[in-house]
Amino acid sequence: MNYALGIGLGMPEMLLVLGVLLLMFGGSRLPQLAKGLGSSVREFKRGAAGLDEARALREDGGEARGRLD
Repeated sequence: MNYALGIGLGMPEMLLVLGVLLLMFGGSRLPQLAKGLGSSVREFKRGAAGLDEARALREDGGEARGRLD
């Protein structure tokens, strides 16, 4: 089967979700919601990358800890 986003949702399910969202928020509000969701995901990824970078600095040794403080 062909699943969207790898979470077990096919095309009929995705269309149903889109229809429900249109009914709940209206067509004028959906672009604003999508933009907000996109910026939230982008900020989350940026924060996760920062945590990985900080962890790598801590594993480098004592001099790296001075840079974090």
